Amino acid sequence: MKKWLVAAGLGLAMAASAQAADKIAIVNMGSLFQQVAQKTGVSSTLENEFKGRAGELQRMEGDLQSKMQRLQSMKAGADRTKLEKDITSQRQTFSQKAQSFEQDRQRRTNEERGKLVTRIQTAVKSVAASQSIDLVVDANAVAFNSSDVKDITADVLKQVK
Repeated sequence: MKKWLVAAGLGLAMAASAQAADKIAIVNMGSLFQQVAQKTGVSSTLENEFKGRAGELQRMEGDLQSKMQRLQSMKAGADRTKLEKDITSQRQTFSQKAQSFEQDRQRRTNEERGKLVTRIQTAVKSVAASQSIDLVVDANAVAFNSSDVKDITADVLKQVK
């Protein structure tokens, strides 16, 4: 009797898991993120936003290099000492501006990534709800999936547009 109950319980569990498999889907988040980022032009937007500051840093770097080359060819004296101080000051300014630039650029990049992730997550939820899917898993986080598991990546991409 006990064996029969265990067998019946296992049968019910297997039937429930087979039914649950119909409500599981995968989505390739990496691919979606890359495709949505390209379509929305996030990288070009950020590049345009920071173009002026990047150009200024490049000019400062070129000026510093030319001053350092001049310093190498100068002999000891008052002019050399003045140029050394000027180079030291300009290096500090350059370093501070470069660090500030990098922090601002990283902050903005993270903001834009966050916006994209939110848009993609909203689309995933919408597609899952419309298709009565209970669980959506990132395809890159799955070690194996059978061909029975539905891939909703294309549907989500259409929804994000």
